[in-house]
Amino acid sequence: MKVIYGDILEGGGQILRFTLPIAAIVGSPIKIVRIRAKRPNPGLRRQHMISVESIAKLSNAKVEGLELGSQELTFIPGSLKGGRYTFDIGTAGSTTLVLQALLPVMAFTNGNVDVTVIGGTNNPMAPPIDYVERILLPVLVSMGFNPRIELIRRGFYPSGGGIVKATSTPIEDVLKPIRILEFGYVKRISGIVYSSRLPPHIVDRMASTVEKLLSKKGYDIVLEREVLQPSNPRCAISPGCGILLYAELSSGFRIASDRLGVKGKPAEDVAEEAVRDLESQIEVAYPVDKHLADQLIIWMALADGESSIATCELTLHTLTCIELAKQLLGVEFEVDGGEGKPSKITCRGLGLKIVR
Repeated sequence: MKVIYGDILEGGGQILRFTLPIAAIVGSPIKIVRIRAKRPNPGLRRQHMISVESIAKLSNAKVEGLELGSQELTFIPGSLKGGRYTFDIGTAGSTTLVLQALLPVMAFTNGNVDVTVIGGTNNPMAPPIDYVERILLPVLVSMGFNPRIELIRRGFYPSGGGIVKATSTPIEDVLKPIRILEFGYVKRISGIVYSSRLPPHIVDRMASTVEKLLSKKGYDIVLEREVLQPSNPRCAISPGCGILLYAELSSGFRIASDRLGVKGKPAEDVAEEAVRDLESQIEVAYPVDKHLADQLIIWMALADGESSIATCELTLHTLTCIELAKQLLGVEFEVDGGEGKPSKITCRGLGLKIVR
């Protein structure tokens, strides 16, 4: 049984969400200690418990230490199985972080999977569901895994109650490697501006700010507006708003920026922050944004062959995932760059085959 220390590098929930899918997929028992030790509220939170529970269900695992606040967890996986599941976080905790842990397991599960996750869909410290749909999924499809993500209802803090459905069929044999190195040029900037239980002018002001700032740079801009009121079944229980912008590159890739509305902050400021963040990434001219990079490490490590990505900023989250991949799978990584800098990441993947 391998022991993983939850206080290495980033020292947060990312370690849990990376380690357990790997353990489930390769069938290796694992023990994680010092869980989230670097956080002000260390140990398992409700969101993390649902991530563990969901992976355990799909892998017939035995789990010890699955309690609120627990800093030590033992996970002994069985065989992977498909099926239909529902997991309710019970708070506004991120549904997308639960999916982040689940999707690799779903790819290698010998059977169809239908999962519904209830909680927050748009959180300040997690990728919004719109990002998963529009930025992460196209890369996974290119690797040979084609899950379907459906937003049933948005969920904001404090009530949560958002509903996301994910369905999948297993990969054919192995994951294909990826090569995301070329930037090219920006063909257009697309995005979605959304709100629930708020006056329509909130979305209009965010969209107008984006169009005003980016049109000065000569960009072609295509924005989707989503204004949800209680009569719409997709409308969140708690009010909220946000924005996702992404540059569609001539190389076929996308880099993104997102911001969530905050009570008391003008809609124009929210939109401007998203625009400035995207512009700073465009200036670097690397085709993988800093948030996508850490999400791709697990897929690169499992893929068959050499994968390479060029990210505009190497984060501590990404470095943590690389270290875990080395410890858990023994795969090799090369990093040309450094933390906080534009970097190229290369990995010779394990080439793990699905067991049928």
